[in-house]
Amino acid sequence: MTTAATTVARTPPRTSTLDRPTADRLAATEYERFAALLAGLNADQWAAPTVCTGWDVRAVAAHCLGMVDMIATTREMVRQNLTATVRSRRRGTEFIDELTGLQVEERADTDGPTIAAAYAERAPRAARSRARASSLTRRMTMTGAPGDVWTMGYLWETILTRDPWMHRIDITDACGATLDLTPEHDGVLVDDVVGEWASRHGQPFRLELTGPAGGHWSRGAGGPELSHDAVDFCRRLSGRAPAEGLLETQVPF
Repeated sequence: MTTAATTVARTPPRTSTLDRPTADRLAATEYERFAALLAGLNADQWAAPTVCTGWDVRAVAAHCLGMVDMIATTREMVRQNLTATVRSRRRGTEFIDELTGLQVEERADTDGPTIAAAYAERAPRAARSRARASSLTRRMTMTGAPGDVWTMGYLWETILTRDPWMHRIDITDACGATLDLTPEHDGVLVDDVVGEWASRHGQPFRLELTGPAGGHWSRGAGGPELSHDAVDFCRRLSGRAPAEGLLETQVPF
């Protein structure tokens, strides 16, 4: 008796499409803009609820500070990841929920201005740490969003910049602060998001995004014609706003 071998197709790990100099520049700029936003918040704004369930502005900033601290040193990265892994296995929860929850929990007694000052001090260290990550480290793989396998380079060069960028949007939405947007920074981030979104759904489309971070994109013929504000488009892809059609294809932030 003979049996036929079965080949299981495997999706290659997701890699960053940004070149290293661009990724490093975007990281440093985003950290600067996030720090500037936090520095300008008043007491009422720190307490404003955000779209992130159960988190006010202070909690969102606490998470972002926790991420900066984690990235800045290997010791802190190992500590946070081990703690979150143990909690996730014991409680049967998602690792990322345990990690971000840990970051907020450990800073529960830290007020907003103190978080802002710590972020401004430590974010440049995190940017340098990301820039120094070796090629070997960047080629390592990890489980990212459900159903996704990422290279560490994708995490380092893409996700760790998208995360504070989207939370900067969350905070400005929550407290009515001014969102600093430029084509040279935010436009590049949005272009990268659009490219990944297009690769994930694989369908033809024509897309117009408005605002300083906007532009025009198209693929194939016969697809839908879409028009949105660039920031609103990214909100929808992140699951923060209702989406339908091709916009139901989510992109990790």
